[in-house]
Amino acid sequence: MTENKNLVLDSQNQAVGGEIVVAPEVLEVIVGIAASKVDGVYAMRGTLASNVTELFGISVHDKGVSLKNDEGAIKIDLYCYLDYGVSVPKVAIDMQEKVKQQVLYMTDLEVSEVNVHVVGVVPEKITLPDLDELFDTEDEEK
Repeated sequence: MTENKNLVLDSQNQAVGGEIVVAPEVLEVIVGIAASKVDGVYAMRGTLASNVTELFGISVHDKGVSLKNDEGAIKIDLYCYLDYGVSVPKVAIDMQEKVKQQVLYMTDLEVSEVNVHVVGVVPEKITLPDLDELFDTEDEEK
């Protein structure tokens, strides 16, 4: 999903020297957490490997995130499932804003675009009636 190009941050403190390098995987985790915390997002789309990893109880925060670095312009693609009944454009705009804010705050990098791909809508879970209660009430009526 990521290109093997580390991102070099501009250091505001030139007196110390050195450089700050951020791996693309770090950005994927930042983006994944920011996007999944938006109200209305049910989950991010994962791969078979990430789904198996989560079965073992390990959180995968970079699923559903694809990064591209085109000559310094960071482009992000998000693949997500939304809750049923939410406003899709509102949630998508919230995701775009939250992701841009978090990346800027945590890495001081500007994101050129955030593309949101809604791959599904998850309906509310309906509580099923207890079968024992259903059969007990019928027996009492007879």
